[in-house]
Amino acid sequence: MSGREDYRRRLYKGGRPNRLARVLNRASAWIHSAGVWPQRLVTLEVRGRLTGRVVKFPLVMADYEGDRYLVSMLGNEVNWVHNIQAAGGRAVLHHGRRESVCLEEVEPSERAPILRRYLACAPGARPHIPVERGAPLEAFAEIAPQIPVFRVTGASQA
Repeated sequence: MSGREDYRRRLYKGGRPNRLARVLNRASAWIHSAGVWPQRLVTLEVRGRLTGRVVKFPLVMADYEGDRYLVSMLGNEVNWVHNIQAAGGRAVLHHGRRESVCLEEVEPSERAPILRRYLACAPGARPHIPVERGAPLEAFAEIAPQIPVFRVTGASQA
């Protein structure tokens, strides 16, 4: 593992962002929302399941076979995943403009090729997902139950 990957893992020790990671995430959310960088960098806005306040998370969106996907690089036990589940999948994506969406959780048996594509789109996620990006689909299928994947659909399709 390179020093850079070790540094990124330390930012999310125990699957939770430390103080520096929270600051960097806020800055990233602002930049992604502004639409400054590629279309795949988005800010997810969802109501907090405990507070009811809108919470923002910077994410990388992967495209695969004409659909868009959001992946939780830190696994199942992260706030944005729980908030999306509590909100029935309703959220807003922000990248230069706001888009009301519905996020549909993908079955683990369908996640492997999406996870491989995600690692190609999100270099920052590589230290957190225990499979090399060029690994065979079988390797991704083994970890798929631990890595939530959500298909992005329009709010009208919800």
